[in-house]
Amino acid sequence: MTEVAFFFAGGGTGGHIYPLLSVAEQILARRPDAGIHFFHSTRSVDERVFAKIPYARTPLPATGLFFHPLKLLRFVLTFHQSYLLAKQCLAARRRPVVVGAGGFVAAPVCRAGRKLGIPVALVNVDLLPGRANKLSARWADEIFVQFEESRDSFKRSRATVSTVGCPLRRGFERPDREKAIADLGLDRSKNTLLITGASSGSMRINEAICTLLPQLSRFADRWQIVHLTGLDNYQVVLSRYHGAAIAHRVLDYYDNMADLFAATSLVVGRSGAVSVAEYAVAGVPSICMPYPYHKDRHQYFNAGKLVEVGAAVIVDDVPDLADRAGWLWEELQDLMTHDEKRREMAAACRKVARPGAAGDIAQRLLQMAGE
Repeated sequence: MTEVAFFFAGGGTGGHIYPLLSVAEQILARRPDAGIHFFHSTRSVDERVFAKIPYARTPLPATGLFFHPLKLLRFVLTFHQSYLLAKQCLAARRRPVVVGAGGFVAAPVCRAGRKLGIPVALVNVDLLPGRANKLSARWADEIFVQFEESRDSFKRSRATVSTVGCPLRRGFERPDREKAIADLGLDRSKNTLLITGASSGSMRINEAICTLLPQLSRFADRWQIVHLTGLDNYQVVLSRYHGAAIAHRVLDYYDNMADLFAATSLVVGRSGAVSVAEYAVAGVPSICMPYPYHKDRHQYFNAGKLVEVGAAVIVDDVPDLADRAGWLWEELQDLMTHDEKRREMAAACRKVARPGAAGDIAQRLLQMAGE
């Protein structure tokens, strides 16, 4: 076989990394000798994820695009540096394919691929693309999107746009509920409420839940909590659980999310594109608290796709803690009380779940590589 190599570019958040890892898994399942190389950012979340993964990787100095003069200058300089590094790596391989997934490291790699005449693909999992993917789209040959509505955002691109869903790790194909229960010491006879702020955690969600711990004690006989705090908030949140009547496990991070979702009865979390895809494929009812400070409010649109089919409810992450916690408590109290309502929401997840996205994208990338 002729050598073939796939260069994945994305970073800065888990939402820009995990979809690419999912596609890489599926490529290797089909072509075990394929070369895999990741370009990622220098942020700590990237280092944490890739420290446990055996793929070749190159951190790039690229920074985000802002229009303040000094920040804009820094963007231009780091973009060019990243472009040159990526171009050098790509030129050294005989049959490379570039796959970007957003974040400020993706664009210079996609541009390098285009300049070298290499096939370039883009994975866009948010309903509304961010700046990096809008920029990268001009160099892409094919764009894979999670939501049909995303097509409108790429009308000016020459690329083919395919609606395939969000690529998820292979663990979601056969999740091991019992493993999560054993790992976390959970009680099989109780429902599990999962609190998560995604890969970086959410201080605002953490605050709201900690405020509600006295009320949540009413459900101590039937429910338990798994709370993923994020690295920065772990000690503070752990201290707030001291003396809580409801059974709980407080962790900064958990790797095997597919297994944990399989053991979850209800989740409270953000609504990044990967998160909503995971909720849907896992069949978990969700209370979505979209991150409120994105200018395009894309997390609201992502969550809206679950709400449309009856798989989720939205609670606004408002600045006032009392209001935020109060509105969250209204939804928690309702859903933790009514088992049938949760069952209906879980069934509704099937209407939007697309579990085969990673495999579909991998197959198309292999075709782009001439396989």
